Amino acid sequence: MSHPTLMLLARADGSPVATSFTAAPLSDADPFRHGRQIAYSDADGVSAGIVQIDAALSIDQFPHTEVMVVHAGQVVLHSNGQTLELGIGAAAVIGCGTVLQVQVQPGTRWAFCAVTTPAAKPAPGLTALDPLALLSPSASPEPQILIGPTPQCRSRNAFEDDATGLRVGVWDSTPYQRHGRPHKLHELMHLIEGSVILQAADGSSLIVNAGDSVFVPQGAPCAWTNTRYVRKFYAVK
Repeated sequence: MSHPTLMLLARADGSPVATSFTAAPLSDADPFRHGRQIAYSDADGVSAGIVQIDAALSIDQFPHTEVMVVHAGQVVLHSNGQTLELGIGAAAVIGCGTVLQVQVQPGTRWAFCAVTTPAAKPAPGLTALDPLALLSPSASPEPQILIGPTPQCRSRNAFEDDATGLRVGVWDSTPYQRHGRPHKLHELMHLIEGSVILQAADGSSLIVNAGDSVFVPQGAPCAWTNTRYVRKFYAVK
C-alpha cells in the first residue's frame, strides 16, 4: 500500500464503515477463508480486516497467528483442554500451530489482525485478553510531538512473539493531544473505554468510541486527541 491510512474495521453499534474490504483468504490453508474480508495486507505478512463465519470448524494446525475482537455473536475456541468463550467485545490470540475447534453462533463477526510470516516458529495456544488487567507505567509520547501536558500511560503485554515481533495487550492513558506523525508500527486497536479522535494526513478526522476497532498501518500519518481517560486492546508489530 503506497499511501497507508487509518482504517475503521467495525463500529460497536454495527453501523456501516467507509473502509473497503476484499474477500480473500490469507493463504490456501486459511481456515476462515470463506468469511475473510481483508482491509489491509502487506508483503511482510501483516493483515487486518473482518471475519464472518456461521459454521463450526476443526483445525489440525492453525497456519498463522491471529488476534481477534468479537463484534457480533459468540465464538467458542477449544484447544487441548482449554476453552475460551468470547462474546461481543472480548478478544483473544490464536497462536500459530494451535490445534483448534471453533464453534460460532450464526452471524458471528470479528475484527482481526493476522501475521503470516513464513519464517515464524509455531507458538500454539490460546491467549485471552483481560480488559481489566492490572497495568504498569509505560512510556508516554515523545515531548516534541505533545500539545499540552504529558499524559500518564500504562500497559501490559498478554502475548509476545519474539519471532514475529507481535505484541498484544492492554494500554490506558489520561487525556492528551499530540501532533501527527507516521505510525511507528502496525497496530490494531479496540477501544475498551473512552473516545479518541484520530486525524489523518489529509486533515480528515476519525472518532473512535468504546467498542470500535481500527487499524493503523505502519507509516500512516496519525494525530491523536483524547479529552478523557481511554483504555484499549492493542496488537502491534
